[in-house]
Amino acid sequence: MMDSVAVKDFFAVGPGQPLLLIAGPCVLESEEIARRIAAQVKEVSGRLGISFVFKASFDKANRTSLSSYRGPGLTEGLRMLAAIRQEFRIPVVSDVHEVSQVEQAAEVLDILQIPAFLCRQTDLLVAAARTGKVVNVKKGQFMAPWDMEHAVAKIRQSGNRRILLTERGTTLGYNNLVVDMRSLPIMRSLGCPVIYDATHSVQLPGGAGGSSGGQRQFIAPLSRAAVAAGVDGLFMEVHPEPAKALCDGPNSLPLDQLEALLTTLVAIRKVAAGA
Repeated sequence: MMDSVAVKDFFAVGPGQPLLLIAGPCVLESEEIARRIAAQVKEVSGRLGISFVFKASFDKANRTSLSSYRGPGLTEGLRMLAAIRQEFRIPVVSDVHEVSQVEQAAEVLDILQIPAFLCRQTDLLVAAARTGKVVNVKKGQFMAPWDMEHAVAKIRQSGNRRILLTERGTTLGYNNLVVDMRSLPIMRSLGCPVIYDATHSVQLPGGAGGSSGGQRQFIAPLSRAAVAAGVDGLFMEVHPEPAKALCDGPNSLPLDQLEALLTTLVAIRKVAAGA
C-alpha cells in the first residue's frame, strides 16, 4: 500500500493528490534569477492545479570539473532558499551531500534531497530520515529500480515514512542515459510516491568534455510518457536563459516553454487516471 506523503503546512503527494512539480534552476545563481523562476512557476502551477516545490542546489558537489561553478554554499544558499520560501509561501528542496549538512539544512528545507550518486550512503540516509522531513531519494544511475527497496528500508527503519523516490535515468554506455519506464511502477510498488526527473534524464554526463551535455528536445516526450505511466510528480530544471545557466544548461527547460508542457501533462494525467 502506498503512503501519501505530507509536505508539512503545504500539501500531500501521492494517490488521489494533485500532480507535484519540483522545479527551479540547477544551482542557486542569484536571488534575482531564483525569484523570477519561483514567481513564474508558482503562478503557472497554481492556475493548472499543480503542487509546486521550488528546487535549487546550494552546492553542486559532483560537478564534472573542479573549475565548474558549485553554488553559493550551505549558509548563503540556505538564506536564499529561506527568503524564497517566505516571500512566495512555497516549500523548498535542495541536495544534501554530507551528514554534517543535514541538521542545518533541515532548519530551512521542507524536503531533503539525496543525490543519485549517494542513494546508498547509509549514514546520510539515516541522518536525513531522523530530521522528520520529507526525504526525496534519487535512484542511482547504476541501480535497478527494485534495489531502491534498501534505501527505503534504511529511512523507514530510522523512523521516517515520508519518502519520495525519483527516477533520473540509468547509465547506458559512455556519456549517455536511458529511461526504462518500467522503473516507475516498480518503484511505486515499494509504497512511495514516485517522481520523474525529466531534465536529468536527458543529460549526457560528461558529454561536453569538461561538463555535461544534454538533449532537451526529449524533455517533453519523456515527460508525457512518464505521466501516462502514472507518476506522482515531475522534477524539472528550468531557466530563463539555459544557454547562460551556470550549471546543466544543455538539459534545462527554457522557462517560457514550461506552461505549454504542463498544460499537456495535466490533460494526459486526467485521461490516464480515468483509464
